[in-house]
Amino acid sequence: MQPDDVPRGLRVAAAYSWRFLVIGAVIYFAIGLLSRLEFVAIALFIGLVITALVGPLVRLLHKVMPRGLAVAIGLFVSILVILGIFTFIGAEVAGQIPTLSGQFRSGIDEIERWLREGPLHWDAARIEQYTNEIRTWITNNQASLAERAIGGAGTIAEGLTALFLALFSAIFFLAGGERIWDWILTLVSRRQRPRVDGAGLVAWGTFAGYTRGIVVVAASNALLVAIGLTILRVPLSVPLALLVFFGSFIPIIGAPIAMIIAAIIALAAQGPLTALGVIVMIALIGQFEGHVLQPLVMAKAVSIHPLAVALSVAAGTVLAGIVGAGIAVPGVSVVYAV
Repeated sequence: MQPDDVPRGLRVAAAYSWRFLVIGAVIYFAIGLLSRLEFVAIALFIGLVITALVGPLVRLLHKVMPRGLAVAIGLFVSILVILGIFTFIGAEVAGQIPTLSGQFRSGIDEIERWLREGPLHWDAARIEQYTNEIRTWITNNQASLAERAIGGAGTIAEGLTALFLALFSAIFFLAGGERIWDWILTLVSRRQRPRVDGAGLVAWGTFAGYTRGIVVVAASNALLVAIGLTILRVPLSVPLALLVFFGSFIPIIGAPIAMIIAAIIALAAQGPLTALGVIVMIALIGQFEGHVLQPLVMAKAVSIHPLAVALSVAAGTVLAGIVGAGIAVPGVSVVYAV
């Protein structure tokens, strides 16, 4: 068979197909390599996040002092602020635990009364049956729960190690990121360096813009949640607002899940009406974030369709769990920008 005997459309499709197969194989092996080096990859990602957030402060300080001293002061101030926030929240939780335990007991009684007298009309025997089933499950799974707790302690130790590695990386990124990038450019040919340099600048600009924008969105969500929960007199309003802050780093699903936890606490501590108020607040804040905050803050940094955001979060969750969900959107945004 001569090449001319093959239809042009088939030749073009075949040419695209083998190229897509090569690209897919490279992506597959890259994901496999990252999964093997997940600990290092997460630490470097956090280091880049720290660099993007602390970088403006370091540049401002560098105008009046040496670069190394500016990096040290910038990181020290940032760590001090974070420790202050967690110290305040810890004191808040410790101060409300005695009151909260009593509210939970009365809240559980309120929920049982609602189950009996509400639209479900559950009788006392049915409620007791479900309660006994829960207690039996906890008794039968004490060993596995203890193993998970021990595994959680190991995860905390790994997290602290990754955090120290991230801080170590951020110090070098902040102190000499330009020199590191110049060294990376020496690995490509002189002809391709301008294009690679331009792509790198675009990638970093997109990543830094997304990081700073999502922090602004998360802080706004947390502030609104704290105000709303305080007005509704829901216990632990500040810690729950912090949970919303961290949840906002996972687009679409993070903040709603955190606020559903707040609704459950409101249901147990204050009753169904307060829980309903929290649910209404969730809907209003979600609309404000989607139609005002995200377009206003993130439009310049990220210009990908909401469907792409949802699919990225879903794919990241399947591949790497909650960590993948948090990394997926900035990763896709950077690739799209480049």
